[in-house]
Amino acid sequence: MVKIKTVAKALPEISKTTDEIIPYIEAWLSGQEERFQRKVIKIFRNAAVDRRYSLLSPEEVFTTQRFEERNDLYIKGVLQLSEKALKAALKKAAWNPEDLDYIITVSCTGFMIPSVDAYLINRLDMRQDIIRLPVTEMGCAAGVSGIIYAKKFLQANPGKRAAVIAVESPMATFQTNDFSMVNVVSAAIFGDGAACVLLSSREEDEGPKILNESMYHFYNSEQMMGFAVKDSGLQMILDQSVPQTIAEHFPKIIHPFLEKSGTSIEAIDHLIFHPGGKKIVQTVEALFGSLGKNIDDTKEVLKLYGNMSSATVLYVLERFMERSIPKGEKGLMLSFGPGFSAQRVLIEW
Repeated sequence: MVKIKTVAKALPEISKTTDEIIPYIEAWLSGQEERFQRKVIKIFRNAAVDRRYSLLSPEEVFTTQRFEERNDLYIKGVLQLSEKALKAALKKAAWNPEDLDYIITVSCTGFMIPSVDAYLINRLDMRQDIIRLPVTEMGCAAGVSGIIYAKKFLQANPGKRAAVIAVESPMATFQTNDFSMVNVVSAAIFGDGAACVLLSSREEDEGPKILNESMYHFYNSEQMMGFAVKDSGLQMILDQSVPQTIAEHFPKIIHPFLEKSGTSIEAIDHLIFHPGGKKIVQTVEALFGSLGKNIDDTKEVLKLYGNMSSATVLYVLERFMERSIPKGEKGLMLSFGPGFSAQRVLIEW
């Protein structure tokens, strides 16, 4: 049986409250129509995000225009943050770097070859035969995707251990010359961060068991979410139909998966849902609320950190891992991302 041993997060040193960000937004909007400026400020204040962390300084976010410069800042930042998250998780678990058999690194907000995992292997002196898997281009869903891939590996290889490190810098994708609503909304909800999940198929390692996992793919929805590659960097694609599309597919996403797992939504004690943004959270909260469930931890993570793409759902998972949850209680992990797709993992304490 594959178990989740521990989760640890890592945050950049730079952070700003919404009130502290507003002056930078006002300066960025200088020259725009006054009504538009008021609308943008309102979007930031109503985004349900109180604080955002960033690998870039505010000056770098609002003045850096060339893709090369932004990507260099991304590389420097994610290397530091991913190492910090991995070391924190290993310390929590009382594992050594050489105990790991499999390393998965997840990121979609920049480009680097070799990928983050190659640097981590050298920096932490991991074994030379460790198996690497960099996961890119899966967006917000990739934190759960990484857990699914790790589970498959560990299930096929008993007695092994794996690390999944999700590290993102959406702040490095902000487009200084783009005043579209998509760029504004993404800037209002996103923040930078990293998290590491350690998993094991060793009998002596404890933690909630992964009972089942699955992916759900929405047909003909490639343009709903993602990035367009421009000279200025990665330009966000975010269709306003995303919340409604999730709502329409919700029964097919939840009930068949749980039925195949031998359970039902009524038997789920904890919801570990990725906070994509205020509207998506409200949509899913209403759907789960009608089933007698809440996503309070999801809302709290959005409030404290913003949406850190793939890493965010792992922040929600960490909150549950730090609690004393009775044996036998179940949790459902759920995230959505480009493709369009939904990723699901069922766990039991």
